[in-house]
Amino acid sequence: MAWSNWSGSVTASGQVARPQSEDELAALVRSANRLRVTGAGHSFMPLCESGEFIVSLDDMAGTIHIAADRRTARIPAGWSIRRLTAALWEEGLALANQGDVNPQSLAGAMATGTHGTGVDLGSLSTFARGFRLVGADGEAHWCDADTNADLYQAQRLSLGLFGVATEVEVAVVPAFHLAERIEKRRWAEIRESYDELAQQHRHIEFWFFPHSDQVILKTLDPCDPCDPPPSTTDMEEATFRRILDISARLPFLTPFLQRLMMKSGISGRRRGPAHCIFPSDRTLRFEEMEYEMPRSAGLETLEEVVGWIRKKRLPVTFPFEYRTVAADDIWMSPMNAGPVAAISMHQYAKMPWAALFADAEAIFRGAGGRPHWAKRHTLSRADVAALYPMVGRYTAVRRAADPHGKFLNPHLETLFA
Repeated sequence: MAWSNWSGSVTASGQVARPQSEDELAALVRSANRLRVTGAGHSFMPLCESGEFIVSLDDMAGTIHIAADRRTARIPAGWSIRRLTAALWEEGLALANQGDVNPQSLAGAMATGTHGTGVDLGSLSTFARGFRLVGADGEAHWCDADTNADLYQAQRLSLGLFGVATEVEVAVVPAFHLAERIEKRRWAEIRESYDELAQQHRHIEFWFFPHSDQVILKTLDPCDPCDPPPSTTDMEEATFRRILDISARLPFLTPFLQRLMMKSGISGRRRGPAHCIFPSDRTLRFEEMEYEMPRSAGLETLEEVVGWIRKKRLPVTFPFEYRTVAADDIWMSPMNAGPVAAISMHQYAKMPWAALFADAEAIFRGAGGRPHWAKRHTLSRADVAALYPMVGRYTAVRRAADPHGKFLNPHLETLFA
């Protein structure tokens, strides 16, 4: 069975295996020379690519176990965030934060440092409290801050290099409800007031079409208990899809079409359980690059990259997405040097993206940015060493856990072997 990622830009010839138990998984790991695990395929980099085995945990049995103090839960690692958060809600619990889509597996999202937005909220990796791993020898073992501590620290953002996670202990909070508000604002206004707004709202982000002078601002704040909303998305995509298809055929129209679209009324309100409000339906296929900037440099860097696009009238069809993420202490996390502004650059999957991303990446790197591991980047081994002081310890743990490189693939080998 052929495998490809969500956008269709990464394909692999390896056999897709779907073990139904940990014993089946262990036998597969023991027999394999090279093996990678896939979730929903939302990585744009070739993290899941393998020429031998690509393992899906979708068919693995498992149940959720809530700790007696209700502060943590043990979750099957292959569960999607959608399934996980629905199960937690039935128990009166929730994740403190999520991203804006939820098909990804819990383990995959943690393995790449996936995040939502919020000044005081870290990535999903910061919620991990322990892991059950099937190692390169096929044996299962547990790691946390006290047991196999170095392995745990590396596994918090693992890129799938240390074994196959079958269970994750994750921090949880009491269930809560959110009110979503979407409105159009002038870029100049948001440029001046964003930091203040970010302190006023639990979650805040905005989308900025580079050929427009307005942004779409989204905030989420706690609210009183209420029923789930009738809509499963924050904004409808039909009009945008038509504009994207026109831009794909006639790229020179992109600036005009963006300004025209932003003249329309853009607003929205939703309320409901947090796990229903965080995610939205995203059906338009795109390619993505994301850089985590020092927060103090975020808005200035966004203004610079937008100015470059405008000057050259480049057909960048999707808006930039701008979010805030708290600092953490995870060895290979882009947030481990301090709080960041996450700038996501997208391009419609039907249009060229590689040259655009390469030029924009130079701007992001020049401002001190580090890329999201699952989004498009061109880091070399030397770049990783320069950007991540703990990479030596990380690779030492990798060598000890997987001395024969069973969990490597060509992309990861160039960075960490």
